[in-house]
Amino acid sequence: MKASDTSFFVFITRRMNWFGFGFNGFGQIRPADVTCKVNTPVLISDVCRSNCRVRASWSSRAHVHHSDGGSHVCVSGFGSGSSEQVCEDTVPESRGCADALISETHLTLNFTDRVECWEIQKPQNKLVWKREQDLSGNTGQTVPLPLVPGGYVMPRSPFFRALCSELCVVSLALGTGHAVLLTSVGTVYSWGSGSHGQLGHGALASQDEPQVVEALWGVPMRAVSAGSWHSASVSTGGDLYIWGWNESGQLGLPSRGLEEEKHRAKSDGNTVQTINKDEKDHADTFISIQAFPALVDVPDVSEISRISCGSRHTAAVTGTGDLYTWGWGHYGQLGHCSEDSTDEPTLVDYFPTHSMCVQDVVCGLWNTFVSAVPKEQSPS
Repeated sequence: MKASDTSFFVFITRRMNWFGFGFNGFGQIRPADVTCKVNTPVLISDVCRSNCRVRASWSSRAHVHHSDGGSHVCVSGFGSGSSEQVCEDTVPESRGCADALISETHLTLNFTDRVECWEIQKPQNKLVWKREQDLSGNTGQTVPLPLVPGGYVMPRSPFFRALCSELCVVSLALGTGHAVLLTSVGTVYSWGSGSHGQLGHGALASQDEPQVVEALWGVPMRAVSAGSWHSASVSTGGDLYIWGWNESGQLGLPSRGLEEEKHRAKSDGNTVQTINKDEKDHADTFISIQAFPALVDVPDVSEISRISCGSRHTAAVTGTGDLYTWGWGHYGQLGHCSEDSTDEPTLVDYFPTHSMCVQDVVCGLWNTFVSAVPKEQSPS
C-alpha cells in the first residue's frame, strides 16, 4: 500500500476535546507512544482545546495553536527528510499564521498577507514557494486551505493553481489525484484522475478542468470530501452521497472484497468454502466502482452534518452528534475496538457511552481524528 501526501482537514472554533484512532506508527495520535494501531478513540492531550485547527497527512498531524501570544503550528509524527520521529515540534516559521496544510513533503502556511510552502526537512526547514496575498478585494471572509485568493495551493510543484472567479468557491477537498469543489450555491465540481469513478461523472475518464457533477445538479450541497479513490458530499437537507472505489466498503455499499474476506475467515483451512445459489444471486448487488453519486442510507439516522474520507474509509457526523464510520479498518481507524473492515455505516459507540457529542471529524489516510464535547456543553 502506497501512502499519498494528500492531507485532510477540519476546522473547529468551539472549546472541545480531540480524540484520535487508527494508524499511529509515527506517534501522530499518541506522540509519546509509537504503537502502530490504536483501535479505540484516545484523548490527544497535546492539542490545544480552544479554537484549534487540525490537519493530517499519512505520517503526521498538525494543528494551529492559538494563544494570547499569537498563533503557531505544532507538528506531531514523522519528521520528513530524516529518520527522526517527532513527539511534538513547534514550527518557528509558522508564528502568526492563520491556517496550515501538511503533507508528507511540505507544510503550507497561510498568513494574512502571504502564503508560504516549506519543504519539511530536518534539521532545518526550507522555504520553497511564497505568494503575496492580494488584499485589495478582501471582504473579511476567510476560506480554508487549500483555497487562497485566485485559486488553490497543492503540496507539490506547481504549488499554485488558478480557479475561475465565477465559480465562487467556498470549499475544496483534495484527494490523492483528484479534487472536489463546492460553490456558494451548493454546486459540486470535480476534476483530476477518474480511474476509479471518483469524479462522479459516470465514466472512468480523467478531467483536466473542473466539471460539474451533473447527477447532483439541482440538489444544493453544503459539504464535500475527497479520499484516495472516492468522494462524498452532504446536501443541505442532510442526505449523504458517495461515489468512487468500493474495494473496502468505503462507499457504504456491498463490497465483494469484504464478502470474500468473510468467507476466508469462516474457513478452517481444511474445508473448501462454497457459495450457494442465494449468495451468487446476492453477488450481483456488489459494487466495485460507483461512477455516479449514490445516496447512502445510514440506519436510524435522519441527517448527516459532516463527512470526511480517508484512504479507504469514511466517517460521518450526524445531526444529533453521533459518529458513524465504515470501510477499511486494518489499523483501527473505524474506532470500533477492532481491526475489522465493514461496508455498513456503524456507530462508534465510544462517544455516546461516554456521554459525548461529536462536533466534527477529519480522516487521515489511515486514521481518524474527532472533536467532541460533553453532551451538557453541546449547543441545542
